[in-house]
Amino acid sequence: MKKILNEIQYDAKFIRGHTLQPQWYKILKVFILAGFLGGYTALFGWKRTALFGGIFFGLGILIHMAYRINTQKFTKSWLDFVVHEDEDGQRTYQRIGLYYYLAVSISLIAAVFLSQVLV
Repeated sequence: MKKILNEIQYDAKFIRGHTLQPQWYKILKVFILAGFLGGYTALFGWKRTALFGGIFFGLGILIHMAYRINTQKFTKSWLDFVVHEDEDGQRTYQRIGLYYYLAVSISLIAAVFLSQVLV
């Protein structure tokens, strides 16, 4: 259990400090998601919203883990995740790109579709 908590802390620290997305967008997407969930609840009810959230966040965890594993804890380049390392060992990251946002978009569409069909 302690190992899992350490890995979650590692990921949380990376997520807070990365430069893959602009800082303003990291904050704005929380409000976008909250607004979307509020609107989804108003239109379709709590049951479908809970199912949507479970599916969307579950797929989000899968995307996160795919990037985490294939980049060896965000230290190596993979797909649109590009790592630059200088002589001092400091890592900088290029903005995340097409593959990541495509995966998130597919997850969103799948979650909407499944939450409508399964309830």
